Amino acid sequence: MKKMAFVLALSTSCTLYAAGDYQAGQEKSTLCAACHGPAGVSTMPEWPNLAGQHPPYTIKQLHDYQEGKHRQAGVMGPIVAQLTEQDISDLATYYAKQPIPQGITPQKYLKRGEQLYRGGDFDKHITACIACHGPTGQGNAQAGFPVVAGQQVGYTVAQLQAFKDKVRSNDLNAIMRDISARMDVDDMTAVAHYINGLYKE
Repeated sequence: MKKMAFVLALSTSCTLYAAGDYQAGQEKSTLCAACHGPAGVSTMPEWPNLAGQHPPYTIKQLHDYQEGKHRQAGVMGPIVAQLTEQDISDLATYYAKQPIPQGITPQKYLKRGEQLYRGGDFDKHITACIACHGPTGQGNAQAGFPVVAGQQVGYTVAQLQAFKDKVRSNDLNAIMRDISARMDVDDMTAVAHYINGLYKE
């Protein structure tokens, strides 16, 4: 039943994406620019980059914010409350076509970050991030796994902690809640820095 619901959710998201209008999304993005930047690249570490994200994922997150069941809305609450389905689709289409930013992984986080991302940690039972998010952090749109490459370090750490604390619960089959439960702050910080430096060859 859960799998069927997930497939239906993906189908709905894909339909909404297909109807998205890039130009309209660009115009509507001025509402989001203060936190996420005009091209979906935030200048603040606590706010996520939206550039290059898969439309179905962006659509799902905005819906989840609107429903307020699986993600705490915070400052997003009053913003998403006024968005229509067309607005959401247009914004998702616009941000998907923006270039993913290129970050830099500091040397001190490179070894541990790469280990966690590419191989996980057998002793701590931490699954490798690459399994869902791919070798260059591009995720998998059809499976609902987001692009993580170039993402803000502060935002990534905050979301991993939110999954660990079960404050956020909109991950497929509780995958992120299960993985993050085994991570400490050092693990989260290292992999967040590594992810920030990922890019598509």
